[in-house]
Amino acid sequence: MEEHLETQYVKRTQRDYNLSLKLQIVREIEAGKSGITDCRKKYGIQARSTIVSWLRKYGNFDWENQNSFTMKKTPEQRIMELEAEVKLLEKQKAFLEKQAYIADKKVIFFDMMINLAEKEYDIDIRKNLPPGQSPASAVKRKKP
Repeated sequence: MEEHLETQYVKRTQRDYNLSLKLQIVREIEAGKSGITDCRKKYGIQARSTIVSWLRKYGNFDWENQNSFTMKKTPEQRIMELEAEVKLLEKQKAFLEKQAYIADKKVIFFDMMINLAEKEYDIDIRKNLPPGQSPASAVKRKKP
């Protein structure tokens, strides 16, 4: 026989939820990862208004004026962010310069190989083709 488990209603208060859980739910909703109803079901919160009150209290959305706001950063924080961004851009620049250097060396190497092959095998590898036709398509058209 199947047992029917009854869900018992347990009255909970705001004190039952710790601050880290509240902040996690607020971040999850504001990031768009899940909605209020999804979070209610996921974390076992009974009322929608509980989460809405957390959003008003801890969120980055101004519920009175209906627009989002962010806290102003101190000049020191902004300087640290910009320094980190400069370091990242310098790393990216160095990587791209290395890639460009390697690409230039490859071009020179391949050019030398083509020159060598043209001399050794007495063939013209660098052909000037008409702009709209490739050698394969020209051969196909000649053979009906």
